[in-house]
Amino acid sequence: MTVSMYDDEPLAQTGGQPDQPTPMTTGKIDEQLTAIQQFYDKCNVFITGGTGFLGKTLIYKLLTSCPGIENIFLLVRSKRGKDIFSRVEEIFDDAMFDKMKQACPKYDHKIRAVAGDCMQPGLGISSSDREVLTENVNIVFHLAATVRFDEKMKTAMQINVKACRDVLDLCHDMKHLKSVIYVSTAYTQCPQSVVDERFYEPPLESEKMIHLTDCVTDGMIEKITPVLLDKWPNTYTFTKAIAEDVVRKNSRGMPVGMFRPGIVIATYQEPVPGWIDNFYGPTGVIAGAGTGVLRTLRADPTKVANMVPVDLCVNGIISSAWDIAERFRTEILPDPEIPIYNFCTEPNNCITWGDFTHTTIKFGSMYPTMKAIWYLCYASNPNIVLHYLSIIFLHYAPAVVCDIIAVLIGRKPRLLRSYKKIHRFMDVIEYFSMREWEFKMDNMNGLWRKLSSADQKLFFFDMRQINWDYFLEQYFCGIRRYLLNDPMETVPQAVVRWNRLYWVHQATKVVVLLLLYKLIMSVWGMMS
Repeated sequence: MTVSMYDDEPLAQTGGQPDQPTPMTTGKIDEQLTAIQQFYDKCNVFITGGTGFLGKTLIYKLLTSCPGIENIFLLVRSKRGKDIFSRVEEIFDDAMFDKMKQACPKYDHKIRAVAGDCMQPGLGISSSDREVLTENVNIVFHLAATVRFDEKMKTAMQINVKACRDVLDLCHDMKHLKSVIYVSTAYTQCPQSVVDERFYEPPLESEKMIHLTDCVTDGMIEKITPVLLDKWPNTYTFTKAIAEDVVRKNSRGMPVGMFRPGIVIATYQEPVPGWIDNFYGPTGVIAGAGTGVLRTLRADPTKVANMVPVDLCVNGIISSAWDIAERFRTEILPDPEIPIYNFCTEPNNCITWGDFTHTTIKFGSMYPTMKAIWYLCYASNPNIVLHYLSIIFLHYAPAVVCDIIAVLIGRKPRLLRSYKKIHRFMDVIEYFSMREWEFKMDNMNGLWRKLSSADQKLFFFDMRQINWDYFLEQYFCGIRRYLLNDPMETVPQAVVRWNRLYWVHQATKVVVLLLLYKLIMSVWGMMS
């Protein structure tokens, strides 16, 4: 049965009067609700993927900026011996919710945990919970996905494709549905150089691909996966492209829209600048470079790094849900077109991988971490030969030496094994750091122009106004604080340590050069 995560009070019905917490925003909000706030007023929201990075940020923003929301239903599965209520409580243990708890002390009254699992047919939702959702939910955000690029095809198909179909089936039964947002990715169409805000032909029809994964054994599907992927680089982008076909074919008669974000990284403003809770994508690069572990990345410094702050992404998702409802309400055609929103870096205000490398080094020197094992020595190498030479001499060679020393002093060798994991990560990101796409954003920019000035302030998502230097500074500090667990108070101490590492780094280079010189002279002498 669907219950509050804290008590057994009955489910609040649509139309009830909730408590009115003060929105936590960058500016004071008038008592008069904005158009978007009015849209969410007295609504019940259903979210899949609420325990993830994007999901937590969405929950935060809805609770703080849409005070009229009645309930937020979260699809949650039991995991590692923890029940769904413990897992929902863990969401709000994150530091990002500290300010919200002060401003909205009764936030927990609006949270409803729903037992379910995207790996199960029909999302694993019980008949009683399904009835509650179909009777009450007005707005749906389908965020759940496996973001592992090397996920096995069957697992990726179940979570990214079949679960999407199950969510839409559930939405068809919702009696008071106002809007549905499916969150895809900008890279579903990565074989294209220009990506418009429209549907494309999938790599394989969704029905055929679902039937294939249902009928073929795990071993066989893994063998044919490289053939199935074709021009797609991994199972993530492939299955998300298949899911878009599911959305196109299963959304008739419903107010459905699709949101395609770029590489989602740390917060720009809310709840605090630089908040991040995972090492995915560029975050892993910064963390690796900042700790002195990562010294080379195969990236073209002239290509645009299509990164978007998670809080702006969430604001765009919230706003697009409102826009979809408005379009559906006013559209005169019998079968309205499904809106698609590309949310990516703006061509006139972008950052390249070269800029990314430069700023990483700059802020790494300004805010070094106590967790660093070596001086920051990092470069983007588009040349594959130089990249692999750097891996051999700057990754593997030091790792072998350190692991030998570890064995000699009775410790467990770990660095070589760590580098093997790092190199798998680097292979994944290489596809995106060596290429560039042109993403059309007409719908996204048009939506921004539709918003009132109050909504533009409250749900800011204009990528044209991003201050990249400020953002990347906060991003680096956020990685230091939230992922490396190294508070900013240790910076002065870390700078002293950093200077020592610098001289050790320089001395090591001199020793290596002398050894190379001696080796060359010895070889020359033997040949003379």
